[in-house]
Amino acid sequence: QVQLVESGGGLVQPGGSLRLSCAASGSIFSINHMAWYRQAPGKQREMVAGITSGGTLNYADSVKGRFTISRDNAKNAVYLQMNSLKPEDTAVYYCNAGVDFSDSDGRPYVGYDFWGQGTQVTVSS
Repeated sequence: QVQLVESGGGLVQPGGSLRLSCAASGSIFSINHMAWYRQAPGKQREMVAGITSGGTLNYADSVKGRFTISRDNAKNAVYLQMNSLKPEDTAVYYCNAGVDFSDSDGRPYVGYDFWGQGTQVTVSS
């Protein structure tokens, strides 16, 4: 199977910065899209930023110019640099990836979506 593990969340003051990391592990052939989502209390989960295997970027309007997504294909990792944080950025942030992998019997699976466990980001003075 495949696991996504996030790190880097925490408490930060408005205007501050945080960098989230997410690493995928398992019997991975390739990772297609990778993305960050977030979910604030009482709200639906929303896409924050995404990056394809070819490097095409996509951002939610609310974070454009403040957040930067990047990936390291050699490490099966994706990052989210968050600058100029606002209280409305407070949420649980989730890593998402579309993965081609094999199970313990060597059977291949193509294009399955996996999610990390989430990491809390709190922006408050």
